[in-house]
Amino acid sequence: MSKLRRFYEHSNLHYITCSTYRRTRAFDSDRFKFAFVDILRELSLELEFKLVGWVLMPEHFHMLIWPFLIADPSRIMQSLKERTALYVLDQLKANLQFAWCQKTLSRFALPATFHGPSQYRVWQRRFFDMNISSEKKRLEKLDYMHANPVKRRLVKEPGDWPWSSWRFYYLGDASVLRMDHVD
Repeated sequence: MSKLRRFYEHSNLHYITCSTYRRTRAFDSDRFKFAFVDILRELSLELEFKLVGWVLMPEHFHMLIWPFLIADPSRIMQSLKERTALYVLDQLKANLQFAWCQKTLSRFALPATFHGPSQYRVWQRRFFDMNISSEKKRLEKLDYMHANPVKRRLVKEPGDWPWSSWRFYYLGDASVLRMDHVD
């Protein structure tokens, strides 16, 4: 398998997509959605990147970020995936009396042929990263993210899905997560 080449320049926005392992619908859980948002908020402050747009779907997410000097997109993603995975796995293991938790944890179980210290994987190993260098492309990616819940028939209108930046941009609602403006 060829190595994925990434181009990190501090003047570029990055459009990032990542899916859960086996496309498991872990983020049907509101508890996990809130944890994802809290971790993303903490990391944006800790690693000093601008969060320009996002959407969290049941089995994947998209983000539009602008990293600065502290961390590049790979480090940001490593931290986000690691922290959310630890939270999700701890919660699932602590609630095995519920069938949904048992089923979801079993979907994250690695095959017996896997040799390594981990028994579970919450996220796919890789993520998609695209440099965004024009205003047109930035708006295109924001529109795509905001339309995703409607396209997947989770809601009828983008504003009905609280797990995206749509409400921030169109209603001025930062109650779930505040976005950073790009100058």
